[in-house]
Amino acid sequence: MIAKCSVQSNDPHLFQTLNGLRHIAETRRFKAWLLDQFGVLHDGKKPYPGAISTLEMLATTGAKMVVISNSSRRASTTIDKLKSLGFDPSLFAGAITSGELTHQYLLRRDDTWFAALGRSCIHMTWSDRGAISLEGLGLKVVENVEEADFILAHGTEGMGLPSGDVRPMSLQDLEKILEICASKKIPMVVANPDYVTVEARALRVMPGTLASKFEKLGGEVRWMGKPDKIIYKSAMAMVGVDACDSIAVGDSLHHDIKGANAAGIQSVFITGGIHATELGLGSYGEVADLSSVQTLVSKYDAYPSYVLPSFSW
Repeated sequence: MIAKCSVQSNDPHLFQTLNGLRHIAETRRFKAWLLDQFGVLHDGKKPYPGAISTLEMLATTGAKMVVISNSSRRASTTIDKLKSLGFDPSLFAGAITSGELTHQYLLRRDDTWFAALGRSCIHMTWSDRGAISLEGLGLKVVENVEEADFILAHGTEGMGLPSGDVRPMSLQDLEKILEICASKKIPMVVANPDYVTVEARALRVMPGTLASKFEKLGGEVRWMGKPDKIIYKSAMAMVGVDACDSIAVGDSLHHDIKGANAAGIQSVFITGGIHATELGLGSYGEVADLSSVQTLVSKYDAYPSYVLPSFSW
């Protein structure tokens, strides 16, 4: 169980607006900073203005920084991606991704739910963005629902084939497969719970959208990332801190902020990410209208401790 801490205010629905992280960081109040990547550090193509220098300044305070991401890829791939975008990997204590958690749980099977899963799966994955390897997991990828023990959702662009190739498919075609699986009570493991993500200022549909659809069809889903506490617990264990000494930074109210609320840790909501359009923001770094932010956090029932326009110092 994750120990919860008292919030900074007597009313958890109140938040403090800031222009940068310096005010929080220089208090050295938090030993661990759990950072989302897409929508906070970068947009998938390039770092956000000031993100690299902000990380460097944050490191000077002695903060232990862990990337916690709903990426369906392994943790090492995430660190490599950050390096390729110009981030210094040595600034991070490590990374915890939904894809890494999924891989480890499928590999170890020491969890009761995973231990009961069979080995044959329908694999929904990426095509254009690069397929995800299942090597070493002892899984059999099948195309026929009749042969499947579960669905493994890594992506939304196609279906993995037994050969290791990927057959590109539309979202609608994947949803038709979900309808059949739901009727046969085949469970799903979703290795990326995000609904959408920011990619070069556009929004791309993520596997969480498929999982949400599957639940509405009556299917059983194991969510392997934010907002579930599993990813926060793993990140805090990595750096040896508890909830009272941790703060999460993210741009998704439903995933990052609601997840932090569930884990009992404080949080920073970055308004310039996936909610930018909802908040009426036209350019990166623009300050959101306070009443619009208040309306949005109430809509999502997710309450940050701090609100910032961007990940900046």
